[in-house]
Amino acid sequence: MPIGKIRFFDTEKGFGFISGADGKEVYVHASILDEGQELAAGVKVEYSVADGRKGPQALSLSVLEPVATVHKKRKKADEMAVIVEDLVKLLDLVGEDLKRGKHPERAKARKVAQMLRHVAGELDV
Repeated sequence: MPIGKIRFFDTEKGFGFISGADGKEVYVHASILDEGQELAAGVKVEYSVADGRKGPQALSLSVLEPVATVHKKRKKADEMAVIVEDLVKLLDLVGEDLKRGKHPERAKARKVAQMLRHVAGELDV
């Protein structure tokens, strides 16, 4: 069975690619992963390959060497408190518009969503 490293894996989309030791790219779909198994760039894996509709595709996969997790440095709690309070104020404004039957403009909605994702990332380290 070939050995390679995960080049890219998007958990939300459920797919990624393995860079094989031979330099070939192999598609990997989340459906072949064991329940609870997660992949990240740099994880060394052993896999079996078959020809798929769009090229080589992994049929099975086992993790040989997981990548050491690097924890992001957290912001100080008092800094996060200010950020969360500001976000709550912004969400209150959006909520008031929604109560009046008005959705936020696309640009504003995207900005709020981006801020929510960023704060969630800061909280989930």
